Amino acid sequence: MSLNAYLNKKVCIITVDGRTLTGNLMSCDQVTNLVLQDTIERIIRPADDEELSMEQSHGVYVVRGDNVVMCGLVDEELDKSIDWTKVRGEVIASTKHV
Repeated sequence: MSLNAYLNKKVCIITVDGRTLTGNLMSCDQVTNLVLQDTIERIIRPADDEELSMEQSHGVYVVRGDNVVMCGLVDEELDKSIDWTKVRGEVIASTKHV
């Protein structure tokens, strides 16, 4: 399936190193290089971590195609209803094959 249907929509990207990025998909190409606008990285902490989960703004962000594991549409209404500082979860392990 082509990502062209996701252009100018909010997407969530999981990267090879386990990072979670959300933003508006501005551009993509045939090798899945992606350009996001208003990019937010969500840093989700484990339940036993005293530090709060957080969101870090990155603005315009380029993700190389070989670093993309997953790209999906975000339900914006649901996304806005979540307090991401209170979300807890285990760290996503790297998917890089060595």
